[in-house]
Amino acid sequence: MKALVSRCAALAAALAPCVAAAAAVTIDHDEAKHQIAIAVDGKTAIVYSHEPDHFLPYFHPVNSPSGKELTVKLTKPYPHHRSFWFTDKVQLKGQKVTDFYNAYYSYKGGKGHHIRHDKVLEATASGERANLRLRLIWEIDADTSVLEETRDIAFLALGDGEYFIDIRFTVTAAYGDVDFVSDGTHYAWPYVRMHPQFSVQKGGTLINSEGGENQKGTHNREARWCDYTNTIEGVTEGLGFFSHSENAQPHRWLTRDYGCFGPRRIDARSGKRFTVAKGESLTRRIGILVHKGDAEAGKVAERYREYTEGKLGLLPAVSR
Repeated sequence: MKALVSRCAALAAALAPCVAAAAAVTIDHDEAKHQIAIAVDGKTAIVYSHEPDHFLPYFHPVNSPSGKELTVKLTKPYPHHRSFWFTDKVQLKGQKVTDFYNAYYSYKGGKGHHIRHDKVLEATASGERANLRLRLIWEIDADTSVLEETRDIAFLALGDGEYFIDIRFTVTAAYGDVDFVSDGTHYAWPYVRMHPQFSVQKGGTLINSEGGENQKGTHNREARWCDYTNTIEGVTEGLGFFSHSENAQPHRWLTRDYGCFGPRRIDARSGKRFTVAKGESLTRRIGILVHKGDAEAGKVAERYREYTEGKLGLLPAVSR
């Protein structure tokens, strides 16, 4: 009887479903390189870079589940693009218009207008999650600050190399009234520049939540999310870019077949001058889904619903 029980127990164990161990997410702050890397099971997923000789902080690389670079750090003919970044063209009351978007061309030798990483307010990791809170200052020079920015970042490993990032960018007019004067053609809030290997020009596919495809069907169109995918060396992977329902809706998107894309603001504040009074803030909450397969296989629409319903959202909600 004992032998029979033992054999049954062994058979049950053999037939039991295999439960994978939870992913281990870690944060490594390399102060010498001015980088903060988030890794999953020892493999780098995304890096926040804030080198003092750069005109703004940015995220690079953003790696796919198989380890390919989804975004590109520096490329021509638009060397001011920086992988995954956030910027704008603004005017502090009493100062000249400051184009932080094009600061690449004027910030030399540590001089000129730029966005400066100020400090890390939080950097924690536990299990399959990580949280970062960063403070940045938008400066005309070392003596004149324009905006104070906070980035709240929550990272979740989804398993099998996939991951999700929930980010809220908050800019505060801490130093005086600030006019936003970005034109309606070139800006997004924020931007992602896909690596050329994932672009439509290299055989990739860009779709949005409304069924639009590639630049022709998505640029300046209203949508809740966009997704870029391609098949490289037989492996299909992509990056979904979500606009949380916390953002004022509806809004249009900037998209390009060469790989740049991002959400705009609502039409009343898109390509039109508006003022943020001293002490007031603007926020933009977005999600980045790094997934296997195309948009359907990667469950992009399903993940977006989970995000806006609070099932995937990792940051506390705020009212507009």
